[in-house]
Order: sequence, then C-alpha cells, then structure tokens
Amino acid sequence: MKKSTLGVLAAAAIAVGAGAWHFTHTSPEAQHAGPGKGEGRGNGPTTVNVVSPTRRDVPVILQANGTVSPISTVDLHPQTTSTIAKVHVKEGEFVKEGQLMFSLDSRSESANLQKAQAEVARDRATLADLERQYKRSLELLGQKFIAQGAVDTLKSQVDAARAELEANVAAARAIQVGQSYTAIRAPMSGRVGGIDVYPGSLVQLSTSLTTITQLDPINVAFTIPETNLAALLDAQRAGKVPVQVFHRDSKTPIEGRLSFIDNTVDPQAGVIRVKAQFANSDTRLWPGQYVNTEVTVQTLRDALVVPQNAIITNTRGTFVYTVGPDGTAKVANVERLHAFGGDAAVRGLAGNEKVIVEGKQNLRPGGKVRVAEVRVAEQGKAKGSVE
Repeated sequence: MKKSTLGVLAAAAIAVGAGAWHFTHTSPEAQHAGPGKGEGRGNGPTTVNVVSPTRRDVPVILQANGTVSPISTVDLHPQTTSTIAKVHVKEGEFVKEGQLMFSLDSRSESANLQKAQAEVARDRATLADLERQYKRSLELLGQKFIAQGAVDTLKSQVDAARAELEANVAAARAIQVGQSYTAIRAPMSGRVGGIDVYPGSLVQLSTSLTTITQLDPINVAFTIPETNLAALLDAQRAGKVPVQVFHRDSKTPIEGRLSFIDNTVDPQAGVIRVKAQFANSDTRLWPGQYVNTEVTVQTLRDALVVPQNAIITNTRGTFVYTVGPDGTAKVANVERLHAFGGDAAVRGLAGNEKVIVEGKQNLRPGGKVRVAEVRVAEQGKAKGSVE
C-alpha cells in the first residue's frame, strides 16, 4: 500500500517538473501561437461575404385575396300575369341589351288595344263632324239665321268631343304599354342564367324567369389593411392605380385599375373594402371566383436595394455592416423604405459600399474582415406592404 502511494506521488512530481521546464524553455511567440500557423481564432480577420447594392425602380405592391363580382346583375320578372308563349334564349347564352328573351300570351292585350284604337278612330270622326257643324253655325249666325245659343251649344259639344278623344287616346296608350309587357327584353347586355319556365308556364309578378349577369367589364372586390389606406389614397390622387389579379396557381396577370375605395374602415377587422375594374371580353374572370390581387400604390424611383439578411435591427437602430477601405467593418445606418421578398429598398447608403451579408454574427465595428465573395443584389419583384 505504501509502495503504491509513493509511486503515484513520484509520477506526479515528474509531470510537474516536465511542465515547468517546457514553459521556461518555450518562446513567448510560441506560447501565443495556436493551430494554423499562429493565427488565433480571436486575433485573425473574420471571413465575410459581401454584396454590392443595386439601383432600380421598386414598385410598392399590396397583395390581397379578392372575389370576382359583377358590376350589375338582374333578376328578370314579368310585369303581368300571363302564360309563356315562347322562350327565345337558351341558358348560358350571351344577350345584348334590348334583345327579345320571352314572349307572353298577348291575345287579350291585342284585342283590347284594337278596341281602344277603334274608339279613338270613332272619336276623331265625331269630333271632325262637330267641328264642321260648328263652323257652319258661325256662318249662319253671321247671317242671323240662328241664335247665339245654338252656336254655343255646338261649341260645347266640340269641346266635349275633343276631351273624350284625348281620354281614349290615353287609354289606348295605357293598353299599348300593357301589351308591351308581353315581350320581355334584356335590360342590359350579359350572360343568361338558369331558366325554369317553359312555353305554357303560368307566370306572375313574383315569378323569376332568369337572371342576367354583366361580365364585361367586371369587378374584383378585396380588402386592404387600414395602415395602407393613406398610400392607396395618395396613389389614387396621383392618377389611375394599376391592379393585377392572378388565378390560383397561375402567374399570368390580368390587368385592371382601381375603381372604388369604400368610405368607411371596418373597425372590427381594421380593413377597408376596395374594388378594381377589369375588361373581361374573354371571360377569364367569372363571378364568385377567388383570385390573388396586387395593387401598385407607389414606385420608388432609383432606389438602393440590398438583401434583407444584411440589415440588422437592435436597440442602436437599423444598420448594415460594410467593408471599409482599410479592411475593417464599418456601421452604416439605414432606413428600410420597403421590403419585398428577400430584398429591401433602403435609404442611407451611397451605392458603392460593400455590404456584408454573411459572417456578420461575430463582427464588431472596426474589426478586421476578409472578403470571401462579392455578389450583386438579386433582381426581385417588389411585393408586400408599405414599411
């Protein structure tokens, strides 16, 4: 037991002596040198990748989900009770304004109109006869062959006949209007919906014959956050506001323009309702469809663009690291104007800087850096909301 303990103590003493000898016989440079030819991790330059900012026009685009809605749609009803004589259109057909769609049984109205027209013709003949008698009576009165009372009586008869003629003419017009209700025409151009009546069907004022929906032009309704309202109003005051819509899983845009901004913000959702109008002669947009919308509210002219991962935001503010002429990291304060995709338009740079995008995690202002790669900010499409 004692021999084992003595052996351990002797080995420890030898190890301590060897370490002391190595320390006293090693140069100071070698003591501070690490692996890799003497470049310590804390003293060597930090390897970074940099990017050169680009200048370009950046459109500020708001994105939202929209619903296609017709500008107008009409539920067609008859204006009289009758039976369907003929249906002139088919379901899904496109009709023009004024085109004949339904004919109702008009035999009764036609007979009443003929009767009224006959009464008008009779009244005209009676009035013409009384006017001739009144004219002759004036001549006889001048020759003192008849009394003034007889002339006055004829004058009253002429006036009464004229009034009766006018009343019957108005009645004939009313019957003619009623007869026109038997020919139901398209009140506007559009597409015909489903038809649930057929020749012989009895229809009343409450019967829905079909619907007509206007498809060209057509609206897309969507909402935007109230925080973007000021930018949208500024764009509207500056001129026409372009709007693009995309079908789901489609990258082909359909061009239109902003047509309506609601007068009230929804206080519960914090959004405001807007509409855009689109030419739709090819019927690519259909009422009820869901589409993706993009509204260009502003274009930042000749803006400087850098990757978003180069921008640092902390308690000091918003800034980027750049590589100075002496190969050290410099802080450049920037203002983020608009973020889109992986890039952002900023203010505060001259445009000729080398902005550090990778390797900035352990950087400190003034720290030495070594540039491994220089890139140019990628060209991207500006989307998102105003910063």
